[in-house]
Amino acid sequence: MEIYIPTDPASDPERRFNQLKNNTGECEMQKTKINKFIQKYNLGGTVNSVKWNTNDKKLSTTFVTPDKSLLGNVSVDNVLFENMDIGIYQTDQLQKLLNVLTDDVNFGITKIGDRAISLKAKSDFTSVDYVLSDLSIIPDAPSLKHVPEFGTSIEVDTKFIDTFIKGKNALSDVDTFTVKKNSNGEVEIIIGYSSTNTNRVNISVKTTKCDVETPISFNANLFKEVLVANRECTSAVLEVSNEGLARINFKVDDYNSTYYVVATQGVD
Repeated sequence: MEIYIPTDPASDPERRFNQLKNNTGECEMQKTKINKFIQKYNLGGTVNSVKWNTNDKKLSTTFVTPDKSLLGNVSVDNVLFENMDIGIYQTDQLQKLLNVLTDDVNFGITKIGDRAISLKAKSDFTSVDYVLSDLSIIPDAPSLKHVPEFGTSIEVDTKFIDTFIKGKNALSDVDTFTVKKNSNGEVEIIIGYSSTNTNRVNISVKTTKCDVETPISFNANLFKEVLVANRECTSAVLEVSNEGLARINFKVDDYNSTYYVVATQGVD
């Protein structure tokens, strides 16, 4: 059986032919706008290859982590790219190129016919070119076939975000956090929960509804990166289903980010 292995598109010689007939449209924006968009899906380097969609002044992407434990969608409004899909094969490389530029940047998509082949960004006397990928080598993120009822809703504010990030940093070798109802009937989020005696961080949270009866655990590393990428948000809701799925949505300024996190196997 023949196996197809995707290659880095920058090494594709087809990218290097004469571009005299290219059409390039440009839009001006602050670099921080694109950087924030990237941070919200890249999650500290976890997600690297994605498809960007631009449509009606909105830039968006749907993505999944390599271990399939987190699915997300991020969008930002008021981005004036031409309507199209573009392939970002190495987000980390794009970030490094953008770091060369100052804050006010002109972005443009270079095309041959209707095919986008590079993202061009320039500021002052400097410009960078990022080679776009064939869309066919970037897998589509799966869609959720079934969204369960979320019987628990946990308030997420700035204090919670800061506390969780600090708690996870304090327990850097811990991989899970657990949503658990304590003996008083109140809900806690516990980083490092176990039935045995362990180092842990217990965070009391406010709920608007709760039907958690048995502890449910999720990936603490990914959830921390989600909070870091959206820490400017002052109010959000973490929803938890007893079927083993959590959802959180952040809306700040032009950004709208939603993440679904799959529960891990039960902890001891």
